[in-house]
Amino acid sequence: MAKILNVPVNPSFEFFEEVRQCVSQDGVLSVATESFYALTASVLSPTAVNRVVDLKGRPSDKPLLVLIGERSQLDPLVTSIPSWAVPLLDHFWPGPLTCIVPARSGLPAPLTDESGTIGVRCPGGQRLLSILRATGPLTGTSANRANSSPLCTAKEVLEEFGEEIDLILDSGSSPGGLPSTILSLVGPPRILRAGLVSFEAIQLVLAKQGMTLANKAVR
Repeated sequence: MAKILNVPVNPSFEFFEEVRQCVSQDGVLSVATESFYALTASVLSPTAVNRVVDLKGRPSDKPLLVLIGERSQLDPLVTSIPSWAVPLLDHFWPGPLTCIVPARSGLPAPLTDESGTIGVRCPGGQRLLSILRATGPLTGTSANRANSSPLCTAKEVLEEFGEEIDLILDSGSSPGGLPSTILSLVGPPRILRAGLVSFEAIQLVLAKQGMTLANKAVR
C-alpha cells in the first residue's frame, strides 16, 4: 500500500530525502498539480516511466508529459528552444502551459513521439516546484486510468492506485477544471490542446515577437 506524506508549506530536509529516495529507487509517486493529482516518476529511469505507462494503460501514441522545477532542468531533455519562444516561457512559467519541443536522444520512449519531440511544463505552486527541484524532472500525466476521470485528492489516488504506487504526497485537494494548455514550439507555434492558458493570452505574447499562432483558437 502506498505511503501518504503530507506536504508542509516549508518541507524539511528529511521530507525531501524520503521523496528523493523513492524516486531514485524507480518509485512511482502521486503529487498535486494546479489542476489534478499526477502520476510521477523519474524521466531518466526507463523502469519507472514504464511503470507509469502500465498504470495509465495509455496508448503508445500519446507520450507522457514532463514536469520540471526550474528552467535549468530543461537541458537534459531538449535540444533547443526557439529564441521567439523564450518570452513565452518567461511569461507563463511557472504555470499551466506545456510546451512541445525537440527532445534529446536517449530518453525513455514513452516520453517522446515519432517526430522526436517532448512535452515539458514548469508547473505553478511552490510546494510542487520545491519537490521537482529536489528530485529532478518527473513525469506529469494525470493520476487516472486511460479514459477515466482525473483525481483531485490523495484519498482518491490511494483508492485507485494504492496497491500499485509507492508514495502519495498530500497537498490537499486540487481544483480540477481545465488541464494545461499544450503548445507546440516546433515549426510555427500551434495549440494542440486547449487549457488554462488561453489562445488570446498566448497570441498577445507572440505578437510582441512578431509571431502569430498557426491555428485558430481551440475551445
